[in-house]
Amino acid sequence: MSECTHSPDVTRRLARINGQLNGIREMVHEGRSCEELLTQLSSVSSAVTQVAKLVLTEHLEHVVQSGGDTQETLEQLKKAIDQFAKLK
Repeated sequence: MSECTHSPDVTRRLARINGQLNGIREMVHEGRSCEELLTQLSSVSSAVTQVAKLVLTEHLEHVVQSGGDTQETLEQLKKAIDQFAKLK
């Protein structure tokens, strides 16, 4: 598998998600309502999906731009799409 450089946006989004998760942990310790927790968990889930889409997009761009063997490129793209599909 080839290395892929990720944009600063990936790091920034992951840091935000980490902050959201820390906030949810505090909400649990505070005994906040299930509805509030589920709302925040849904938000984190959506944010993770958006980061995954960004990583997938960056990977697709990297694989296509690197050229190489067409069959190998297709295999890498299929693997990336399969991994993304496992998110849900």
